[in-house]
Amino acid sequence: MYIVHFGDAGKMNNEERRLLLGGKGASLVEMSSDLGLAVPPGFVITTESFDRFQKDRSLSFLEKELVQAMSALEASTGRAFGSPENPLLVSVRSGAPVSMPGMMDTILNLGLNDQSALGLEARSNPEFASECRSRFEIMFRDVVLQRDTIHVDQIPSDVWQQLHLAIEAVFNSWDSPRAKTYREVERIPDHYGTAVTIQAMVFGNTGNESGTGVLFTRNPSTGADELFGDFLPNAQGEDVVSGSQQTFGLEEMKKIVPNAFHELSEVAKSLEITTTDMCDIEFTIEDKNLWILQNRVGKRTPIAAIRIVVEMVEDSTFPLTREEAINRIMPNQLESALEMDQISSSSKVLAKGLGASPGVATGSLVLSADSAVEESDKGENVLLVRPETSPSDVHGMAVSQGIITATGGLASHAAVVARGWGIPAVVGVSDLTISEGSISFGDQIFSAGEVITLDGT
Repeated sequence: MYIVHFGDAGKMNNEERRLLLGGKGASLVEMSSDLGLAVPPGFVITTESFDRFQKDRSLSFLEKELVQAMSALEASTGRAFGSPENPLLVSVRSGAPVSMPGMMDTILNLGLNDQSALGLEARSNPEFASECRSRFEIMFRDVVLQRDTIHVDQIPSDVWQQLHLAIEAVFNSWDSPRAKTYREVERIPDHYGTAVTIQAMVFGNTGNESGTGVLFTRNPSTGADELFGDFLPNAQGEDVVSGSQQTFGLEEMKKIVPNAFHELSEVAKSLEITTTDMCDIEFTIEDKNLWILQNRVGKRTPIAAIRIVVEMVEDSTFPLTREEAINRIMPNQLESALEMDQISSSSKVLAKGLGASPGVATGSLVLSADSAVEESDKGENVLLVRPETSPSDVHGMAVSQGIITATGGLASHAAVVARGWGIPAVVGVSDLTISEGSISFGDQIFSAGEVITLDGT
């Protein structure tokens, strides 16, 4: 089975969906078909397609089904792929059976060329169309043109060629160094492969009553039963998770789009009960309208993991049994929670940011992932300091005792990976400036190799 539409997977059980459609695809099917939530229409190119592509090194086997699937997507949206009047734009995203946040590739706004850009401009405005095309071209160059496995040197004007190259790039990203490193740390089998999700675009960058964000149904650092996350007005999804921009809390969303916030709060409750676990939900607001883009079990710290299962079991209305809860907690999580240090209140504070992942870490400052690996191999404890982290930094993050970033929010790449791996982290340190071989917190300068301590709590 090579392509499955969101509405055509109703007879599969959850495990069949996850293995065939990947975590993202299975979640989108559940939310759109089973729960009736507002999910942009789309389809999944399955993990069986990935296996076939690995053997053939070509998408020719997929051609007929792909054309039919895109035709169905055109019919459901009332837009046409590559149209100069009313163009359909799509996102192309990876989706492995086990969550690998940020490790593989994504392309947004695919389907833009000179003609379709004019159509997008006609139905919106020149500034919006220009921003969408610029974002598409940057992502396409980063994901497709800079990969050795793809033999093209410029963005094709043919939207179908764009789509084929993007699908190939997502499949190939399964074997990227960052994805392999993440799988080694998380002990994810190499044979799983990835699915590819194709979805009609919705836009969080259409104005001041639009935006994008990530919501956790509980606090992933402490486990507290409270909505927790990041929101960025007039932006697209990658702006939040990349950590490249300073985000706002959900309270800001409540002020800007109160009705959408209330709807999101209700969706969060529903998804947590359905999932029987803390959820990590990606969403977009387009002109006050809420769209749900993804739901997965959220990464959390060891302390949060323990508190969450205890409170869920103690809540008689929550569908989690005591046995299920106990099986979720691993011995190493208990050990980590018991061993967590604290810093003396009399310690000198150099700077403050957002406590993204709790715990205390002391180490030598390193300014790149490669340096982190080099110093760690010598037996040094290191703190990785970056403007923001990206998936290409995971090999350095995996060997670091702590992580500090200048930008990014609580749902940024650095925050999510650090929490999942139990690494103390502080993100969004506004006083942090990084130079060649040194950093500064305000007017206090530190060279690479100097030792400091961070407290992620």
